[in-house]
Amino acid sequence: MEIDERGKACPQPVLMAEEAISKVENGIVEVVVDNEESALNVAGFAAQNSMFTETCREGADWKVKIVKGYICKPDANLELRHADSKEAKKSLLLIIGTDSLGKDEDLGKKLMKGYFDTMKVYQQLPHTIIFLNAGVKLTTVNDETIGVLKDMEALGVEIYSCGTCLKHYNLESELKVGYRGTTNHIVEGMQDFHKVVWI
Repeated sequence: MEIDERGKACPQPVLMAEEAISKVENGIVEVVVDNEESALNVAGFAAQNSMFTETCREGADWKVKIVKGYICKPDANLELRHADSKEAKKSLLLIIGTDSLGKDEDLGKKLMKGYFDTMKVYQQLPHTIIFLNAGVKLTTVNDETIGVLKDMEALGVEIYSCGTCLKHYNLESELKVGYRGTTNHIVEGMQDFHKVVWI
């Protein structure tokens, strides 16, 4: 069975892959997506449910083959990915859903920059930061925060900006720090991280 998930925003590729797999007792489901993040999310979902996967790129698209009902050798790359997630349990996941701290936007933008500066100076860094909603402006068009976020990334902080949010604000081509992420990063974070903080 092959399902075409190109053009679908997260978490639709994972949800539709789950629905297709539920209809198969023993067999193979191939999921076609148009970006690497969705491919990793679909493969990660399958691996978490003890199913073998193979992921390959075909032109501008990605294909994830999911095998259900057979015993197969696990994908080494996925084993490493999930091992990294287990190690991250000792760290903090920071989720930022705004580009301003507080109700006064002008003051709030200065406070947000100061917040990142303080984290960097005191070396109180989260393992991962995920930017949602208007928060994606901090990784795209806010030059003051982009600089300090690049410094934090260089110190080992993983940075993701919600792909759906980037598209909503027409900022997909403006991403200047970190990577395009999905809601799966948040859902997995609830299990993979010791602490999750929302701002």
